[in-house]
Amino acid sequence: MFGDMMKQMEEMQAKMQEQLAQQSFEAEAGGGAVRVKCDGTRTIQNVSIDPEQVDPSDLEALEDLIVVATNRALEKAAEYEAKQAGGMMDNMLPGGLGSLLGG
Repeated sequence: MFGDMMKQMEEMQAKMQEQLAQQSFEAEAGGGAVRVKCDGTRTIQNVSIDPEQVDPSDLEALEDLIVVATNRALEKAAEYEAKQAGGMMDNMLPGGLGSLLGG
């Protein structure tokens, strides 16, 4: 019984990772000066910089915008993953036990 449950968990985790890889999250900083896109596995897919909105001589400000936008995109992906994981636990546990665990 425990082995079956572990196998089911592994299968659900693999399925979740596949679903996460297909999701896309984007965030910006500086009013759209910097945009960062990542997938649900928190892999950065793209960074775009609007040259009209940044001062190329102020690299420190540009670096800060990149960090902010990246952290925002990664946070969106993490929130989505947590929500998906909670749903997965609700589906695995019998008779509504998932809701007792905060799911």
